[in-house]
Parts: sequence; structure tokens; C-alpha cells
Amino acid sequence: MGYHLSDDMKAESVVKALQSAVKNRVTANALVHHSDRGLQYCSDLYQKELKQHSIQASMTDGYDCYQNALAELEEVLHESIFTNNNLSYHMSLGMQTPEEAHKKASF
Repeated sequence: MGYHLSDDMKAESVVKALQSAVKNRVTANALVHHSDRGLQYCSDLYQKELKQHSIQASMTDGYDCYQNALAELEEVLHESIFTNNNLSYHMSLGMQTPEEAHKKASF
């Protein structure tokens, strides 16, 4: 993750945030950057920075601001389900995670 504190939303500012994220990157996996169609993200400057780091750009369709919210909701839902199934111990399962209980039941 990266960040850059700024009082504007200019392309130069978001490029600095992207550069911070790239600097802190800990994976060699392919990356996709999803954003809305804000001018700063559509700018040549920002798009060139993405390409320089082999990051694929992805943007909402037709200026639909709700697409980002849906993508974020889906990610939160995935994280919540993973946490419940793999990290949360349940008294009703004898202080096991649902994943642990499922594995025992599968044998």
C-alpha cells in the first residue's frame, strides 16, 4: 500500500501515491488498478506510470460511480467470509473455526 497526502486531486498527486505503493510492493504477482473515471486517473501522466510498472488499468463503465462501491462491497464480503470461516473460533464448534470443523467432518 502507499499514500501521498495532498490538498488536491491532480494527476501529479495521485502519481505520487501510486509511486509510494509501488515502492512498498511485496508481490511479483500481476496487478490491476481499478478506479473511477476521474480526470487524474485518465490522465496520460497516470496511465504512463501504470504502464511503467506493468499495472493493468481498469475503470468503471460509463461513469457509473456505483461500480466502485459494488467492487468494494464484494471485497469486504469476501474478507468477512474468510475471517469467519478461518480465523473465528466458535463455541458451538468446540472452539474450532468452521474450516477446521469442515476438514474433520470430511475424513
